[in-house]
Amino acid sequence: MARATSSAPSQRMLRIAEQVRAAITQVLQRGEVRDSLIEKTVISISEVRMSTDLRHATAYVTPLGVKDHDAVIEALNRNAKFIRGRLGPHLRQMKYMPDVRFLDDTSFDNYKKIDELLRSPEVARDLAADDGEDDK
Repeated sequence: MARATSSAPSQRMLRIAEQVRAAITQVLQRGEVRDSLIEKTVISISEVRMSTDLRHATAYVTPLGVKDHDAVIEALNRNAKFIRGRLGPHLRQMKYMPDVRFLDDTSFDNYKKIDELLRSPEVARDLAADDGEDDK
């Protein structure tokens, strides 16, 4: 009997991804990574996505208070092997320690654009016009 395939992540993938996110956060908070750019930057890890075989983790990060996100992302990827080694104690149940790569999280920029669109005068005018028609 063939198994149904789905593009949605399994419960196990989601659970492991959250554990990896928490472990990376702890490593960064403790200042274990000896990189001056990473040490002086507050980094928010919004999400981690795991591959289906759980061997690769993609961490979506947002450096806070920094204009040049690319430099911070590059520094994190340069130290990815060290961070992977520091994840071991946090992820003892894993058969293989996942390779970690870091990408810039642009979802906050998307939310900001949507918020600006919703607050624009054109949308406010259209909403006011819709409210007037509902009263009739």
